[in-house]
Amino acid sequence: MKRIIQRFLIGIFLIQGYSIYAQNDSIYHNETVKPRIRVIIDNDFGGDPDGLFQLVHHILSPSVEIKGIIGSQHYKEGFYGSSGTATYACTQVNELLSLMKLTGKIPIYEGGASVLTDIKTPIISNGTKAIVQEAMREDTKMPLYVVCGAGLTNIASAYLMEPRIAKKIKLVWIGGPEYQGLAIPPPKGKNLEYNLGIDIKACQVIFNISDISIWQVPRDTYRQALYSYSELVYKIKSNGITGKFLVEKLEDLMKRSKRSLGEAYVLGDSPLVLLTALQTSWEADSASCKYVLKTIPRINDSGLYEETLEGRKIRVYTNLDTRLMLDDLVSKLALLKLEK
Repeated sequence: MKRIIQRFLIGIFLIQGYSIYAQNDSIYHNETVKPRIRVIIDNDFGGDPDGLFQLVHHILSPSVEIKGIIGSQHYKEGFYGSSGTATYACTQVNELLSLMKLTGKIPIYEGGASVLTDIKTPIISNGTKAIVQEAMREDTKMPLYVVCGAGLTNIASAYLMEPRIAKKIKLVWIGGPEYQGLAIPPPKGKNLEYNLGIDIKACQVIFNISDISIWQVPRDTYRQALYSYSELVYKIKSNGITGKFLVEKLEDLMKRSKRSLGEAYVLGDSPLVLLTALQTSWEADSASCKYVLKTIPRINDSGLYEETLEGRKIRVYTNLDTRLMLDDLVSKLALLKLEK
């Protein structure tokens, strides 16, 4: 009987012209969960496919209201043969939203086409304008998180355009190397962490100049988000067209890397969902994860930390609740498959 009622309700949604894939329209959630935070998602979706996993997970999370998706540039040489431009990142987002029948439902903005040339001049783009516009709204008290799994070009540029956004946003960033005393770098790991290295001057703006509130997930922590290839195939690829799309993107990368990546993959951008959508019910916070409060370091011209004795405190996450994060993604994909 329950299944019959579900199919009846889905039929009504389709007749009325609504997409059952639209954020927060799930028949499993729309009467029990409503958005309680706003998010702007900034990621280099044309590079590592972990960003697409994160994007799908956020889209399927009814407690967040996505106010915009920004496609960011990364390194000029691209990623295993894929273009590193912001334009290409947006094509990947459009492909995914089309598959999920969400075309036109969520605003997509192209980020800056280049890195900052200095710490005073913003790279103005539709993405930076969208951050400023949403941050400066006066008609809502819903907290605004800007979540970033890429370089900080767009957030730094938005701050340079309008410094008042610093008091109106919380930045959750996947990036930065290990902190001395908290973790050691991976074997043969580079001193310059990947996301920080995309735009060092942008990181200097955010860390050295701005007063933006930061929740940082450095390299040693985001590397905890390991998922085996067999789990990806068994639990995600089998869960409908969206899960199949995600895993096939990853499989394409594994083949282009000449099968050199092993059988466990880091879904390193997924903590952006864990720390926002999956906060506790009361006294909302990322209670199942561990962090330390550190005096914010300076970022030098080589992209490395320089310890400081004074300055604002930032959260540096040290441990992630990967069980909650990964099981929630699988469950949401399974429910999406049922609704289809």
